Amino acid sequence: MAKESVAMTKPKTAFIGLGVMGYPMAGHLARNGYPVSVYNRTRAKADKWAAEFEGRAAATPRQAADDADIVFVCVGNDDDVRSVIYGDDGVLAGMKPGAVLVDHTTNSAHLAIELAAACKQAQVAFIDAPVSGGQAGAENGCLTVMCGGEEAVFQRIEPVMRSYSRQVQLMGECGQGQRCKMVNQICIAGVLQGLSEALLLAQQAGLPVDRVVDTLQHGAAGSWQMVNRMETMARGEFDFGFAIDWMRKDLGICMEAAAAYGLRLPMTEAVDRRYELMQQQGLGRMDTSVLVKALKTDATDMSA
Repeated sequence: MAKESVAMTKPKTAFIGLGVMGYPMAGHLARNGYPVSVYNRTRAKADKWAAEFEGRAAATPRQAADDADIVFVCVGNDDDVRSVIYGDDGVLAGMKPGAVLVDHTTNSAHLAIELAAACKQAQVAFIDAPVSGGQAGAENGCLTVMCGGEEAVFQRIEPVMRSYSRQVQLMGECGQGQRCKMVNQICIAGVLQGLSEALLLAQQAGLPVDRVVDTLQHGAAGSWQMVNRMETMARGEFDFGFAIDWMRKDLGICMEAAAAYGLRLPMTEAVDRRYELMQQQGLGRMDTSVLVKALKTDATDMSA
């Protein structure tokens, strides 16, 4: 009875999209006492989640969003977002006035601005809120969330997002969350490029990679990628983590945005080209750290 009364004081939530990120994120909401309704394109996954977390699986996005105070979306790309937001069975058709739509999908700032306008017309608030931290971050509840929207709306939903995040920051108006995520992805591409080259040198020099990581992670070269990926890269393990296919989608958004500002991103373009070649080799589902294989090939070709 006490548990029910606590839940009654919490905002009702809905979560649309139960992929490797959404499934655990929605789970953290449930564990923190928020009533959660879920929708997933594959109904069996929604039913599994509902059984595991004692939530409600809905047949459509609209039904999931019905009477929710906050609706979270985490799907694949711009078109996927539109497919669950718009239409007779879409989220907006089921949301009540005054509710908040939060898009955790990494997509274009153009879409964020479009969704903000559509939400305003429906008397619903909107926050674009892409996340960083990958599957492990989602499962461990320690994601970083970059938000765009109004301060008052952000203040309403920030405590709820803390259920699965360790850092939540408002970056500015709608679209700025997505632009911050672009910066994040460019940084990751650069770190992986440098880490790959560094690993090749370390291996050629006969350095023990585990000791390299243990030593350098505490200095200026330390990074999440070094701590979590350098040793797996050295072992040739790439069948996990953030896939090339998704990274190429994100880097495409980055380069398109840069072009609109009259900028070129030479390093980003070079990394994207290498990933494109790896996709052509059937490696699109491999973790982005597989970049080291492409750089190793380049280095071998140069020495031949």
